[in-house]
Amino acid sequence: MAESGWKVFDLEELLQKKSSIEAPYLEFLRVPALSCGVFTLKAGSRDMQNPHDEDEVYYVVSGCARVRVGEEERAVRSGSILYIRATAEHSFFEIEEDMTMLVFFASGGPSDDNE
Repeated sequence: MAESGWKVFDLEELLQKKSSIEAPYLEFLRVPALSCGVFTLKAGSRDMQNPHDEDEVYYVVSGCARVRVGEEERAVRSGSILYIRATAEHSFFEIEEDMTMLVFFASGGPSDDNE
């Protein structure tokens, strides 16, 4: 039986599922060319990411912080969309409000030790 050509996800349901796990990242879709997940960081926490082997896009659903990519820094908040190229050093810091982000990875997403 062939798999459906589309899927629908409800953000509230994903956030509820995410709230039941301790890890900061919950993957909700993985196909050969794409991985998608919900990434959360608590206010005052430390982002422990390592560079990824895939390009990625973050959509900030809620919260505010600063992000550093290489030597550049910028404030991000609800509605910000970030593109980070593969292998770029990046992290969120000065996390003033709990952050919730949707993350879209090209070609399969991070390994378990990257987020």
